[in-house]
Amino acid sequence: MGSTINSIRGMHDTLPADMHLWHKLEKTVRDVFSSYGYEEIRVPVVEKTAVFSRAIGEVTDVVEKEMYTFEDRNGDLLSLRPEGTAGVVRAVLQNGLLYAAPVRLWYMGQMFRRERPQKGRTRQFHQVGAEVFGAKGPDVDAELLVMCQRIWNKLGLPPLRLEVNTLGTSEERAAYRGALHTFLTERKDGLDEDSLRRLDKNPLRILDSKNPAVQELLADAPVLSDCLGTESREYFDGFLALLDGFGVSYTVNPRLVRGLDYYSHAVFEWITDQLGAQGTVCAGGRYDSLVEIQGGRPWPGVGFAMGQERLIELMRQHAEPQHQAPHVYLVMAGEGSVPGGLQLAESLRDRLPGLRIQSNLGSGSFKAQFKRADRSQAPLALVLGEDELNNRQATIKHLRERQPQETIPFDKLPNWLETWLAVHK
Repeated sequence: MGSTINSIRGMHDTLPADMHLWHKLEKTVRDVFSSYGYEEIRVPVVEKTAVFSRAIGEVTDVVEKEMYTFEDRNGDLLSLRPEGTAGVVRAVLQNGLLYAAPVRLWYMGQMFRRERPQKGRTRQFHQVGAEVFGAKGPDVDAELLVMCQRIWNKLGLPPLRLEVNTLGTSEERAAYRGALHTFLTERKDGLDEDSLRRLDKNPLRILDSKNPAVQELLADAPVLSDCLGTESREYFDGFLALLDGFGVSYTVNPRLVRGLDYYSHAVFEWITDQLGAQGTVCAGGRYDSLVEIQGGRPWPGVGFAMGQERLIELMRQHAEPQHQAPHVYLVMAGEGSVPGGLQLAESLRDRLPGLRIQSNLGSGSFKAQFKRADRSQAPLALVLGEDELNNRQATIKHLRERQPQETIPFDKLPNWLETWLAVHK
């Protein structure tokens, strides 16, 4: 016998014990998005590499180090999607969806990044995102954050910290990039290898450094707000005023730049202190240049993405474990009772869609079947033998309550179970 094959490092199974959390999260975001007028879109897991390298930026960790990229038979470079926004923009342009702007879309699906696996960070992960195209006011940005807060409340999450910043226009960022480049060039000796490599290509990426020594050096660095013009300041002030009006608490973090090159104006992160170093559970901002970068005409856009695994971990910390036990375990005594028993189970499922009935399959003695019924945590056992089938009746045995067993004719069994379900919801 050969050795077992395990899953790929950083790619994990989602087990039945956690599925109730995933279902709750998915239903919640679907309901909230719908209530704000968002429509679902689904895009491919694999895209041309240029979709991501052009949008995210060549000099980013995502493109340089983390993407799963390969060459197909035609010599084209393809990549597993590392995030959702770039693919959605490609789909919007390709399918001519911008004619009905503003367009409100949301997506859910698997993403892939070749990162060092750790708590809250895996190589295959799930992301939920929302995007708005064709609306450029700060009211759109603010409503996105209100929508996030509604999701957190419905999920029953502990308080999350919201950090916001503004990146201004591309011209203002260029001015800031120059000021930051000058500052860092004068302190090159304190930069690590990654920072030195980014110094000339995109010094803003150095602000994302995880190196404590680099972060200490950056403490005296210029901030982007020093380069903002009147229009950008007014935009950001309007955005903050709307958040205040909605009662959304926030902190302005002048170092928050986000890890993708396509952002402008307002950017934000929702952060928790309960997941260790990987505390960001949702992030996004405005990206008015991204549609143009992807080959369209200039078009405003804004959106966010939330990591489902991190949200699930938070939910797990504040939720009771759940096991959705069957309502009824079907015990069939004697092989002759199996066909009729399975047919009865199907008819009960037809009559009572909310009934969870688990049939004993694979034979087993009467005693063994009752052991399985007990392990299933079903409150009722429905017992059928050949005599019961011949008499068209079933025996109900209560497994979790001290109640006498009952014999119920087949024609009255659906009503009996319906009444029982109404009492034991």
